[in-house]
Amino acid sequence: MRIAVAGGTGFIGSALARALLERGDEVLIISRSGGPVRMRTGNSVDIRSGRSGETETGSLDRKRDGRSRTFPAIVTWEELQTAPARLEGVDAIVNLAGETINQRWTGDAKRRIVESRTSAAARIADAVQSLERKPAAVIQASAVGGYGVSAEAVFTEQSLLAGNDFLSNVVRDWEQSADRIEAGRIVKLRIGLVLDRQGGAFPLMRLPYRFFAGGRMGSGSQWVSWIHLDDLVRLILFCLDRADLSGPVNGTAPFPVTNDAFGRAIARVEGKPHWLPIPAFALKAALGEMSTLLLDGQRVIPEQALAHGFTFRYPEIDDAVKALLGK
Repeated sequence: MRIAVAGGTGFIGSALARALLERGDEVLIISRSGGPVRMRTGNSVDIRSGRSGETETGSLDRKRDGRSRTFPAIVTWEELQTAPARLEGVDAIVNLAGETINQRWTGDAKRRIVESRTSAAARIADAVQSLERKPAAVIQASAVGGYGVSAEAVFTEQSLLAGNDFLSNVVRDWEQSADRIEAGRIVKLRIGLVLDRQGGAFPLMRLPYRFFAGGRMGSGSQWVSWIHLDDLVRLILFCLDRADLSGPVNGTAPFPVTNDAFGRAIARVEGKPHWLPIPAFALKAALGEMSTLLLDGQRVIPEQALAHGFTFRYPEIDDAVKALLGK
């Protein structure tokens, strides 16, 4: 298949692009910059070029160290706006574009977080509208934060996006923007906390334990709906391949845990103590409104993925942490 990946140079996108190339798909990355991009390959980082040598199929074949390798092609958002035909022949689009939420939520930051998501979906919708052949599928990134926060409720894809906080509103706007994209089917992948050894939040969550200072955050009873990066990439590929899968799909492992249990899992694998709690007031003082990412949560179950036969490599937090830490 020929797959376009918006946000393909980011934390999740680069891992997805690599997986697509490895299985023989042609990859077109939609990026803010058309120059060389950094893409993770395993535990290393390669510099991969965009323009030079680009083929009509949207992939690059180069020789490096005597071996033939396949590289993705790149198109900028500006080029896509002026020449939407660059997407002609694309079988599917994966939209992961959006500014990180891991920053202090000032008024300006909130605006950028919302606009980066809604504008990316709108640009894709405009480009697709002009294509003679529409893509068969669009995998639209979303987030479990849309369900709101709760210590008791269990959320599945059947649950309403009923939260009334900033993240819930972002998710609703994000998904509504994606509804404009003309495609055979749209999957709204509601992603939880993505765990990876090098990227995302896990390295920071692990850090206190390396210095014998790990412990729960706030009460520790808040739910963490998490997923290993490898499983998330595999789930995106699964969504691309399953023509019978559409609508909301929760991108989380089947066994969410509390913040306290999450920390204890890191402590067990690291062989370090779990004893020094971080008070809620300290996190609120340091992070402001963004502290809700650590102090609140939701218990999310991936019913759709399980019902369609997806198998998680890391369904339990202990297995995931062991894999991340090479234990």
